[in-house]
Amino acid sequence: MFLLKKSIKLETERNSELVKEAKKLANAERLLAEEQKKVPTRPMPKLTELDTADFWHATKNKEFKYQQCANCQTIVWHPRAHCTGCVDGDLQWKTSKGQGTIYSFSVVRLSYHPFFRSKVPYAVAYVDLDEGPRFLTNVTGVEDPLTDVHIGQRVTLEWEEYEELSIPLVKPV
Repeated sequence: MFLLKKSIKLETERNSELVKEAKKLANAERLLAEEQKKVPTRPMPKLTELDTADFWHATKNKEFKYQQCANCQTIVWHPRAHCTGCVDGDLQWKTSKGQGTIYSFSVVRLSYHPFFRSKVPYAVAYVDLDEGPRFLTNVTGVEDPLTDVHIGQRVTLEWEEYEELSIPLVKPV
């Protein structure tokens, strides 16, 4: 009788350990499933950076703002506190009409960032806006970036909208 009770006690302890392990495994599987359900998010700019805050706030209204020096008329891009031509601090904000030309581009075939991983292949291009600024962006609205994107191609701004701002992208005209 003693051996039977001891055997039952040992079996109960083993079962208890197995139940604990099963619960841990189920919790780990649940966490993994939740992680896989999460949609990767785009890296976003900081709206608190002093030099670029006005630009990003304007994108909420789908406006591409750039600066021009009041002293020497140099077009300034990326937003900053001083002119890159004469180092003056009197920069005026201007709004682009959103038309430009691809200066150069590259096709991304492999991306390690979760947001961009599912978008490959995609084109990243330097675009010369008609008003003068040259900026780096993604080219959208093309089926095959290897054949549908080329230097000198006319493009127009397209916006990827978010709650506090929009990301300026371009698509062929």
